[in-house]
This record gives sequence, C-alpha cells and structure tokens, in this order.
Amino acid sequence: MFEFNWPWLLALLPLPLLIRFFSSAGQAQTPLVLPNLPYIETATGTASITSRAIWPLTLMWLCLVIAAARPMWIGEPQSIPQQGREMMLAVDLSGSMQIEDMQINNRMVDRLSLVKTVVADFIQQRKGDRVGLIFFADNAYLQAPLTFDLKTVSGYMEQAVLGLVGEQTAIGEGIGLALKRFDAADNPQKVLILLTDGQNNAGEVTPLDAAKFAKQQGVKIYTIGVGADAYYKRTLFGNQKVDPSRDLDEATLKTIAAQTGGQYFRARDASSLAAIYAELDKLEPVEQDQQQFRPQTDLFHWPLAIALLLSIFACYLRQGLSLGQLFTSGKRHD
Repeated sequence: MFEFNWPWLLALLPLPLLIRFFSSAGQAQTPLVLPNLPYIETATGTASITSRAIWPLTLMWLCLVIAAARPMWIGEPQSIPQQGREMMLAVDLSGSMQIEDMQINNRMVDRLSLVKTVVADFIQQRKGDRVGLIFFADNAYLQAPLTFDLKTVSGYMEQAVLGLVGEQTAIGEGIGLALKRFDAADNPQKVLILLTDGQNNAGEVTPLDAAKFAKQQGVKIYTIGVGADAYYKRTLFGNQKVDPSRDLDEATLKTIAAQTGGQYFRARDASSLAAIYAELDKLEPVEQDQQQFRPQTDLFHWPLAIALLLSIFACYLRQGLSLGQLFTSGKRHD
C-alpha cells in the first residue's frame, strides 16, 4: 500500500495561500509580489504573477511538499524465522598457526590461512544467528561482539594476522572471555566453537576450570583441534617420524567438550574442517516466534524530480515573457 512517512508535512500545502491572504490584508491595493517569477505590469503600475506562471508554480509547490512528506510503497508482509542461536567463535592465533601442513587445492598453506578460508565462509552461512569472534594467544581479545552483522564478522576473520595477541596459547582465557560476552538472558542455545592447534600454556584460567563455568551457564563448547597427522619422512638415517601436531592437547579438548555437552572434532585438512562445520550446521536451532517485516520503497525522488523540471520550465517561461516585453517596448518607441 501507499503511505506517507511524515504525513503532517502535508499541512504546509496551503502556506502560499495564507501568505497571500495576510499580505493582501495588510496592503489591500497591492497584490503579492514574488521575486524572480514571471510577471506583468498591471494598470496600477505594480507587478503581479501571470496566470501562465501560476499553474507550474502551484504544481512545483505541491510536488515539493509531497516529497518532503516522504511517500513510500509498503510491500506485502514477509516472515523472518527466528532461530535464537548465539554462537561465539574463539580462534587460536598463536605462533604455531603458521606451520604449513594444510592443503588448499593441492597447495600447502599454513594453518591460519586454511582456518580463515573455511571459518569466514561458515560465518556467512549463519543466517538468523548472532555470531561473535574472539582471538586468543597470550591473552584473549574480543574482535566482534555477538551480532547479526555476519559480513563484518566474516571480514574480521579474513583479516586476522599472526602475532596480533601474542605467540602462546591461552585456551582458558579464550573460554572465559566468551562466557562474559554471552547475554544474561536465558537462551537455551549458547554455543562456543573453540579452535586451536596447541595446548594451554598461558593465562591465569585453566581450560578445565573455564569449562566448569561454561557448564554452569549452559554454554556448550565444541572444540576443534587443528593439525595434520604424523607421517614418516625418509632421511639419510632411515625413516623419521614427523608429527606436526605433537603439541595438540586432544585430551583436554575432548574433556572440555564432554563436560559442557559439546563435541570434539579433529581438522586434519581443508575437507575435514569443512565437514566439521557442516556437522555444526545441524545443531538444532531454537525456533522462536516469527517476526514479520514489510519491505519499503521510497518514492520521494519522483515528485522531487517533477518539481525540478517545473522549476526549469518556470525559468524558461520567465525568459520568454521578458523577451516579449522587450519587443513590445521597442514597438512603442517606434
């Protein structure tokens, strides 16, 4: 349907008539004079608006007032499903995340590059959820609070750099900061996804103590351990075992997930990390009452454009009358 956003501005429509009325009341014999408008000289020698100019000026004023009242078209109601899920991501930015043991398109990359690629896409798919982002290393740092602005959170993830918050790994600090950022409201779906490639070696809060607080607050923690499997490398002294994930504390991550009702995953490559987030997609959202919105389309630019065209027309009309008066006065001199 059609409506005005500020309909009270339509009360300005009779303003020119009121000005004319009060001006005529003060000077009964003097008509209203408007500058820079088409005019003719009356028998009394005064200038008044020509009948030719009244209608474009009237329409111009009408269009300006309508544009000021901000007309808009209101579309059909559309429902928005409310899932009510709050999801905080805590991502490890310690120095070990620079180890190049991951593959993207058959190309070896460091762990952070893989995480940035997969997690940024995962964030953008969280339609209806509020998502926050935490980086942790020596300390935990809130990069983005819980928000529906998924594009901004995803952009923050893509811009993450190593060394931003130190070189060590404070898993307990990351969990503790996430618990502080969840709303106090009783929301049954508070989820923390913790991603790390090491073990807790910094911070004042231990991961298991932080997990106890998370359980008390009803926060589920899903932990993800990042790192390739061990492999054997042939050297001059025979086959040598190389374990790029030797610092990964899987036991603690599994305990954290078990205590809070979450689950532990192991990300060994790009496909496994993507599969983990696909599994997290299946977390049952808590359906709430649906909200409706009606799309709005502003229409004020149409009457504004018409007013502009009428003003141009009025200017040409004034010039035409002036030339006519010039020719008339020249014939009189002859």
